[in-house]
Amino acid sequence: MLNVALAKGRLAESCADLFIRCGIRAEVLKEETRKLVLETPDKKFRFFFVKPSDVPTYVEYGIADIGIVGKDTLLEAGADLYEMLDLKFEKCRLCLAGFPDRNSLSAPHLRVATKYVNTAKKLFLSRGEDVEIIKLNGSIELAPLTGLSDVIFDIVQSGGTLRANGLVVLEEIFDISARLVANKVSLKTKAAQILPLISKMKKYIGE
Repeated sequence: MLNVALAKGRLAESCADLFIRCGIRAEVLKEETRKLVLETPDKKFRFFFVKPSDVPTYVEYGIADIGIVGKDTLLEAGADLYEMLDLKFEKCRLCLAGFPDRNSLSAPHLRVATKYVNTAKKLFLSRGEDVEIIKLNGSIELAPLTGLSDVIFDIVQSGGTLRANGLVVLEEIFDISARLVANKVSLKTKAAQILPLISKMKKYIGE
């Protein structure tokens, strides 16, 4: 049995469609249920529903053989696993954003609000910039509005929330999409299951 870590919600729905197209009996993923562990009728796949930020952990420790998670989560986690495939859905951008009429990024002591603390630290360290990283867990756009930070470092999809709060994208840093990841040991011991699945997925995402 192949164990798969997924985050519930829209991403899991997209994954279900992809798995079904690949010939996996994953209709179980479309059922309304509070169960956290689901199996396909043929017992070939077991799905674990976890928080998005926990997907890399379950895969790294081998509880799940593979997982599907956003690139932003992978960057932040820094987990010891293999990133196998860009699935090309759930696309967005990881950006620096702030007020349009202020040269915020040139502030002498830049204050950056974000939930992506590790990623932000690596980014500014690579630039040789000394900044103050302020960790927030939600409503990141509020930070510049209240003076808590000069800019934010966050996911942007349509940009609607930014515009509604008078903010704009100042710099696009990373393109983000869903990625298939694999446990390093599982890729060897279950290669006969994982590699054909990847080949089928490549076919359906146009690679």
